[in-house]
Amino acid sequence: MKTLVIGATGFIGSAITRHLVDEGGEVRIAVRSGSDTRGLDDLDVERVGADLRDIDSLRTALRGCDRLFLTAALFSHWARDVDAFYEVNVTGTRHALQAALEADVSKIVYTSTNNAIGAYGPTAVDEEVVFNYWNTGDHYSISKYLGEVEATRFAARGLAVVIVNPTLVVGPGDRRPTSSGQLVLEVAGGKLPVYTQGWVNVVDVDDVAAGHLLAAERGRVGERYLLGGTNLTVKEYFGLIAEAAGRRPPRVRLPYRTAVALAHGFEAVSRFTKRHPTATVSEVKIGRLGEWYNSDKAQRELDFTARPAAEAIQRSVTWFKDEGYL
Repeated sequence: MKTLVIGATGFIGSAITRHLVDEGGEVRIAVRSGSDTRGLDDLDVERVGADLRDIDSLRTALRGCDRLFLTAALFSHWARDVDAFYEVNVTGTRHALQAALEADVSKIVYTSTNNAIGAYGPTAVDEEVVFNYWNTGDHYSISKYLGEVEATRFAARGLAVVIVNPTLVVGPGDRRPTSSGQLVLEVAGGKLPVYTQGWVNVVDVDDVAAGHLLAAERGRVGERYLLGGTNLTVKEYFGLIAEAAGRRPPRVRLPYRTAVALAHGFEAVSRFTKRHPTATVSEVKIGRLGEWYNSDKAQRELDFTARPAAEAIQRSVTWFKDEGYL
């Protein structure tokens, strides 16, 4: 069986690729020109050039493949180029699924996000709630929701696509790092002495990768599966990061309006530095909505399991230290 991973150089995609190599079988990865492949250089995989915005490159990449893991996305809660989110996460998803349909791929796992489901405060919701991020200004969340709409349409056309929704992912291998990883670095490095009211669900990247493989094997076509771990308040989350790093946890709670004002300031500075802000306005708004989830469906139908958040966070902090980020 030959499997293609689109987005293999990303945090989740690289973990999936490693799990696939360990599983055996032929693995092909689609790599954009200029991508950082350091996390994959030790793996025996076939490489092809492809880009979600170029459907012909996707047709070539999918030739002869039986499975597809579509993990590539523009992931950021900071919108420097709004149109790019929709070009990659919506149109690009459509391109990849159309190419998979033409190639008669037998199973596709589409990596979405908890942000495409919605958030309802300190209530652990499932896959059935109504998406409610429209007014957050978060183009990543909105574009991923619309990407799911594309996947559902292709499933209705007979394409065997399954959707998975990881929550806040941490763990080893976050090389760029993602916004989740950057937050771990800020707290672990003692650079963020405050916290905001909010709720998060934290899951380890290797558990998410294993969940993708389970979805390919057992997932029902057209269904979505939350791949989540432990529900925490932001204060608890920051406390676990600080504990893992051997630091005192942030003790001052920042009022919502102050947090929004600071986020505006961070974004203004980032327009000059070109670095991701410490916090964005949309992240503050999403945090106030609250992101607690239950993964009962994935546990029941896929046999998905996740390690405790404390272990996942410790693995993340340890990796960042070992790699010289901290």
